[in-house]
Amino acid sequence: MRPLVSWMTKSDPAVLEVFEEAGIAIPPAVAEFNLEGVSKSTISRRLPVLVDHGLLERVDEDRGYYRITERGRQYLEGELDAEDLELNED
Repeated sequence: MRPLVSWMTKSDPAVLEVFEEAGIAIPPAVAEFNLEGVSKSTISRRLPVLVDHGLLERVDEDRGYYRITERGRQYLEGELDAEDLELNED
């Protein structure tokens, strides 16, 4: 089961799933296009938070591309517990 912890929103797992399914680095607009009911502004606000917690990484500062990290994949697979997610790993 995927835990939601204090800093997470209900949309965070769905955002991570888009990046996992893409399998490549993508910009926020592509994530938004593929997420029904989640606005681009929400995605843009959540991406830096997911980066701060090691679930995504920003791979192109100029164009704003992100990709899922191994930690993000572990979260989606249910391999991280709530305690692991509360830790801020850079």
